[in-house]
Amino acid sequence: MSSIDPSQPRKIIHVDMDAFYASVEQRDNPDLRGKPLAVGGAAARGVVAAASYEARAFGVYSAMPSVTAVRKCPDLIFVKPRFEVYRAVSQQIREIFAEYTPLIEPLSLDEAYLDVTENLKHMPIATEIALEIRSKIKDITGLNASAGISYNKFLAKMASDLNKPNGQAVITPKNGPVFVERLAVKKFHGVGPATAEKMRRLGIETGADLKQQPLEFLTKHFGKSGPYFYGIARGIDERRVRPDRVRKSVGAEDTFMQDIDDLDIAAAELKPLTEKVWGHCHTKGFSGKTVTVKIKYSDFTQATRSKSNAVPFASCEAILDTATGLLATVYPFRRPVRLLGVTLSSLTSETGKGDGEQPQLGFDL
Repeated sequence: MSSIDPSQPRKIIHVDMDAFYASVEQRDNPDLRGKPLAVGGAAARGVVAAASYEARAFGVYSAMPSVTAVRKCPDLIFVKPRFEVYRAVSQQIREIFAEYTPLIEPLSLDEAYLDVTENLKHMPIATEIALEIRSKIKDITGLNASAGISYNKFLAKMASDLNKPNGQAVITPKNGPVFVERLAVKKFHGVGPATAEKMRRLGIETGADLKQQPLEFLTKHFGKSGPYFYGIARGIDERRVRPDRVRKSVGAEDTFMQDIDDLDIAAAELKPLTEKVWGHCHTKGFSGKTVTVKIKYSDFTQATRSKSNAVPFASCEAILDTATGLLATVYPFRRPVRLLGVTLSSLTSETGKGDGEQPQLGFDL
């Protein structure tokens, strides 16, 4: 592929599978089709990992407690997740992407950015590439995908939500700034509830409000994110599609059937989490220098404690010892504990280089 002219707008596609986990389950079990479905645990402490569009019509969404989901949709059907199947389907989709471009940046199993400014098919129109990709995904996997096409990652991501499910949308360089001005900042990708609330307190509720703020103001209130917000308010996002994006962390967490208020019992729960994290790292040939323990209490408040080494952790036992020590620093617990998590970050490979896989892998036990 020849070098891309930096003066020309890039052609970025964001592909997002529609209700991915739930759609796989409905594909594989015809009895579930057309019915409100949640992938996740139905137990009192369960959480919805994914919801079908039939369930979403009742207000059921991912990350919702299962008890809340059932309250909203009494006929909701729960299915246990099959991550090995989802990973296999994700690999099929990735292989389709690779027919068009090597510039693929996976965000998760069900979504990715593709830079098709110059592509392996020599197709000049990105919308036609997106249509072809979505058609191939349907033919090979039986699943629907939506897509957003634009000249940068932020707008491609926003565009992929415009015509969901099973649709696509384009935001052109001419329309990008106007689109952003009219959009509520709480709908911006990368602006979570806490940041949106902070912006609201500062009088920023739309893209137009954000655009009025000088860079110095945004940097003062939002730190390193200030320049990013300044740019996207003008439809500008210089981030490249990064196929070699470095993994940031590997983590595992577990929600308990009953809250825990005993330190020894809580410490014992760290062992399977640590083994899960270390097992993945060891298989891939890398480790990390920072261990973080996440503690979520019965009232859903949470705390984190971290410790970093000068050199990567060399064994599962070393990580477990560190995690246990970190947990002890918050005992006596201010509330009974409903969830614990262990994360390894500051990752390096055996050669001292960052691991080149997709970022932020999480395991739910």
